[in-house]
Amino acid sequence: MAFVGSMAGDPSPAHAAQGRAASADGVAIAYDAHGAGTPALVFVHGWSCDRTYWKGQLEPLGRRYRVVAIDLAGHGESGTNRQAWTIAAFGADVAAVVEKLGIERVILIGHSMGGDVIVEAARRLRGRVAGLVWVDVYRKLDAPPTAERIEAFVAPFRVDFTERTRAFVRGMFPATADKSLVEWIAADMSSAPKEIALAAMVSVFSNGREMPAALADLKLPTIAINPDHPPTDFESLKRHGVEVVLMPGVGHFPMMEDPERFNRVLGSVIEKLPR
Repeated sequence: MAFVGSMAGDPSPAHAAQGRAASADGVAIAYDAHGAGTPALVFVHGWSCDRTYWKGQLEPLGRRYRVVAIDLAGHGESGTNRQAWTIAAFGADVAAVVEKLGIERVILIGHSMGGDVIVEAARRLRGRVAGLVWVDVYRKLDAPPTAERIEAFVAPFRVDFTERTRAFVRGMFPATADKSLVEWIAADMSSAPKEIALAAMVSVFSNGREMPAALADLKLPTIAINPDHPPTDFESLKRHGVEVVLMPGVGHFPMMEDPERFNRVLGSVIEKLPR
């Protein structure tokens, strides 16, 4: 996918290294790497997005940390020669990049679907992971959707993927959001490969049933950066070891809607995590 035209500059910060890693099934996974230091920060985009959605973070945070942003398979510049578009397979994509770059200590940062992906990646990387940061991933963890509810939600996307995705994205922002940004994201995400997007959507919603057990197994510090609307069930997340930091006045894409404020919030969250 193309980069947001309204955010001026090249997709990657100056002096960034671009590369590819082979995932567990051989699919080529594209990434940008920038900066130096330990722990590294690895950014994982959400459903039908790509690594350029983190552009506002790579250069500023790359002055203090080693930062890496990846394209999951089927997204951006990564390969599409895969049969199963699942959270498990996407987690292997992240692990492959971490392993190729020789990163020994990492904080995984995932937006939306990317939050589920980084939990799967952490299961593969185990002792290398210092902590997890979710960016508007879960508002509650105790009521995962049934298979019937998932299919009812996905069905309209099967009928008219482009228009349903545009409407879906527009509903993720407050009325005060920059309309040009909203429309760019709506157009960009609705241009994703339909079959890949549908399979990934079913997988991420289904994955909610496994998330409490996965978090209990990992026992990693996990901090969620959530907008203030719709409301977050703090007690639900706390029961599963997830700390919540609210970022008022933004929608589902805080790293793009208000990158400077998001970077300050993320910086303070990173400081809470062990090295």
